Amino acid sequence: RAKEIKTKLGTLLQKPDSTIDFIIPYPEKPEKPPKAQKPSLEEALQWRDSLEKLLQNPYGLASFRSFLRSEFSEENAEFWVACEDYKKTKSPVKMAEKAKKIYEEFIQTEAPKEVNIDHFTKAVTMKNLVEPSPTSFDMAQKRIFALMEKDSLPRFVRSEFYHELIK
Repeated sequence: RAKEIKTKLGTLLQKPDSTIDFIIPYPEKPEKPPKAQKPSLEEALQWRDSLEKLLQNPYGLASFRSFLRSEFSEENAEFWVACEDYKKTKSPVKMAEKAKKIYEEFIQTEAPKEVNIDHFTKAVTMKNLVEPSPTSFDMAQKRIFALMEKDSLPRFVRSEFYHELIK
């Protein structure tokens, strides 16, 4: 195992800068734009009142993330998606790995994609991570969901991104 890691490291060190492409942030699979078909008008109109329906639709999620990217707040949707993926994790080892990754990427102070949660929520989340469980990020995820629902969703509904969908 150690030899295998050494070999991989050696290979990485010898390659040109393009190897940086292999260091993929969360999620593990590179994100391809969903092949999902464009939603029906009826479906897209429901998103005005339901962030949940928007986030559950691959096309809606992709559109919403593009919108958030344009507003420099994509980390909220990324965090939500990471939490959803985390909750589906069965293996305690995998769960601990993902919990650490989510914490380092979104929760800890000065995290690269730090989400805006209050100190109390951050403290509860950190306490929950002592023994990671499927509910470890629930409070933080609910806060971020509420923030997107109250703040980002109304702006998304008024945006060009959304108006293109309901044309």
